[in-house]
Amino acid sequence: MIDRRLLAPCGLYCGVCGVMIAHRDNNQNLKQKLAGFYGVKVEDLNCLGCLSDTRAMFCEVCHIRACAAEKNYEGCYQCADWPCRHIQDFPVPVGKKVIMRAVPFWKEHGTEVYVAEEEKRYHCPNCGAALFRGAKRCRSCQQPVDVD
Repeated sequence: MIDRRLLAPCGLYCGVCGVMIAHRDNNQNLKQKLAGFYGVKVEDLNCLGCLSDTRAMFCEVCHIRACAAEKNYEGCYQCADWPCRHIQDFPVPVGKKVIMRAVPFWKEHGTEVYVAEEEKRYHCPNCGAALFRGAKRCRSCQQPVDVD
């Protein structure tokens, strides 16, 4: 069963988001690293998914999420204006790269296949350990990874 709270309209599936994983698992070490990376406070990184009631500060102010809600869309894949200025101006390069890959796939294959493929993609090709989006090195075997 798909957890709809994890279906970020932009295509950045929350089930593989480091912020959501760190909050869900109460991983304070990872939260501290992510807070440093994003230049925010650790308490700004409480998130259980873009469409949950507990959202990180980024999701709270996200123009893409607001736009999809206003149009009553599940995701950007439903929008004739995609990719719009919100996507073009996305501030995190790896996030924009994933959005540009994920949204067309979501549109072509549907939600169930999109989620399954995102969850399958984010595993270390060397040891199989779970990864989060944007990871550059496997936390388990320490091998460099590039799965985005």
